[in-house]
Amino acid sequence: MRFAADRMLGRLARWLRIIGQDVAYGAHLSGATLVQTARHEGRVILTRDTRLVRRRGLPPHLFVTSDHFREQLRQVVSAFDLASPIGVLTRCLDCNEELLETDRGCVRDRVPPYVWATQERFMTCRRCHRIFWGATHLERMREELAGLGITVSK
Repeated sequence: MRFAADRMLGRLARWLRIIGQDVAYGAHLSGATLVQTARHEGRVILTRDTRLVRRRGLPPHLFVTSDHFREQLRQVVSAFDLASPIGVLTRCLDCNEELLETDRGCVRDRVPPYVWATQERFMTCRRCHRIFWGATHLERMREELAGLGITVSK
């Protein structure tokens, strides 16, 4: 699935990216811009905007009913049957690009010494060049998702 989330759904967009979903998101995505992006890129609109969902000819969309990101994530996962085992941290949380596995030696000067000494696997974003690694925050993400009934692969 490819989604376009309105600016009211930032935390949901981030968590969808955590579980590997392609989510266009930014402050510029609301109203006509959100609709135009969804149409142009073949995305499903995720919105909390009641006025938007009343528009005629709206592309495929889901009105997100809750204000709480956990309930929002459950709703989207259920509505689009995303509950199969999902890979965690396969997309950049900032720019939505797919992450690439990176040779450990290539990041030595770009991560803290403790991280380099304790982590074996690193991922980088080819667009923004951010580096990701699976430390305790990754385990907390997995625990949060498991608590929501979302199965993730190791």
